[in-house]
Amino acid sequence: MTDVRWIEVEDDLASACRHFGNAAWLADDGGFDDDGIAGYRARMALLHAMQSAHTSLEGALRRILEILGEEPPVGGNSHVDLVRRVSRAVDTPGHVRPAILTPDVFRDVDESRRFRHRATHDYDNFDPTLAKPSIEAARRLAVGLGPCIAAFRDRVDPPSPEVDDDEHTG
Repeated sequence: MTDVRWIEVEDDLASACRHFGNAAWLADDGGFDDDGIAGYRARMALLHAMQSAHTSLEGALRRILEILGEEPPVGGNSHVDLVRRVSRAVDTPGHVRPAILTPDVFRDVDESRRFRHRATHDYDNFDPTLAKPSIEAARRLAVGLGPCIAAFRDRVDPPSPEVDDDEHTG
């Protein structure tokens, strides 16, 4: 790794993976049907965990684009545009890069994005029974997102060769 800004990308990714994993755990734990504060807490915890996971992931993706000198999408469709852009290779005059996300990871990230949109705009009508595809995507992202981004990083910013300290001693 030659660009130290990958440190912040890795921090954002660790946060995203932790939140995705904990969201899946919260979904498994259930308790959403309780009409009292316990049910409210369970629903809000799951919603917040998924929202936090995707927000951290978007932060990592925007940081990656910054490292590459690529302007992130802006405007009303920026969330969907970001996910779509990083899922494909770019080959324009003066800027070439491979896709950041593999097709499988892209599908899960896009599912997470859709969940966050629904959770942000319709949280009072949240039905946990309809969240199964999003929770399964979160499970996969919790373990697969880090290796996906690490493989991309190694392609565009390969690790520096190790220096053998013995060679430099007198």
